[in-house]
Amino acid sequence: MFYAIQARNLVKTYVNRRGFIRRRTERVQALRGVSFNVRSGEVYGLLGPNGAGKTTTIKIISTLLIPDSGEARVLGYDVIHEAQKVREVIGVSLSVERGFFWKLTGYENLKYFGMLRGLSGRYLDERINYVLEIVGLKRLGGDKKFFEEFSLGMKARLAIARALLHDPRVVILDEPTLGLDPQSARTIRDLLVKLAREEGKTVLITSHNMFEVELICDRIAIINKGVIIAEDTVDGLKKIVSREIPVVVEAWKKGLTSDSLARLIEEKLKIKPTVTVDDKGFIRIKSLVAIGEEDRFIHNVIGVLQNIGARVRSAKTMEPSLEDVFIKLTGGETLG
Repeated sequence: MFYAIQARNLVKTYVNRRGFIRRRTERVQALRGVSFNVRSGEVYGLLGPNGAGKTTTIKIISTLLIPDSGEARVLGYDVIHEAQKVREVIGVSLSVERGFFWKLTGYENLKYFGMLRGLSGRYLDERINYVLEIVGLKRLGGDKKFFEEFSLGMKARLAIARALLHDPRVVILDEPTLGLDPQSARTIRDLLVKLAREEGKTVLITSHNMFEVELICDRIAIINKGVIIAEDTVDGLKKIVSREIPVVVEAWKKGLTSDSLARLIEEKLKIKPTVTVDDKGFIRIKSLVAIGEEDRFIHNVIGVLQNIGARVRSAKTMEPSLEDVFIKLTGGETLG
């Protein structure tokens, strides 16, 4: 099978120097042997929390960082020794604002970056009009508006348009819908699927949005603390928790914190559920429970809540999600 992207045992350590009078060196290992393959024409997601190593990984693949060890290839080109070849076949977006000129229109910005890519004349104009159309900026007037007038959603669309301008075979996007309104996020998700299905492009995205990757990705790698801990289709990943079922208990009581309630439940019941308490006192307790043990879990949790004067609102079982898989694999961490 031909792989558009290959990563083998990528290792990267950042060295931070802190202090003014007493200088000290701190080493942070961002990647600890990351390996994965992305098939040609698929949408592949790197899913993980902030600081997991997602951005470091795609920066290496995009030739923006050199790994301490390991290797990566894009369409067969080595990202270190054949970096220029890699840059010719990839389109990259790592930020929705970086590099654009605020006093130029969307069209003028793309023309500038197209010329830097060596595009010119009628072909460049056709590509600009095409990418503006497919990302939905034409109908929003983004071709004529100055970049400083763009909303965050329009900036994100222009960043993707820039990545697609030279018609790359591989598209690499870091958190492409982060902070966007629902309509803009949906437009971008639909576009990424279209690029893979209709144009045959390979799309690699990073995200900590489980809903997003579940919707659009053919396969997903879950990365945590610089290591890929699982890789499969959505259905394949959910089989990891096939013998367990998520149970959610919701209640209300002011004056609690997530940490204090989690410690109390752990002390009383010897379990470590995911506990959230918002500033209005709304409590949500979620845990993976062995099938057949749901009633016992609900009874025990309700008992703890009633003992502290909390008002129980509901208790229910749910379908397993990618969050449940992640929590299972990491022993309780969340993707938030």
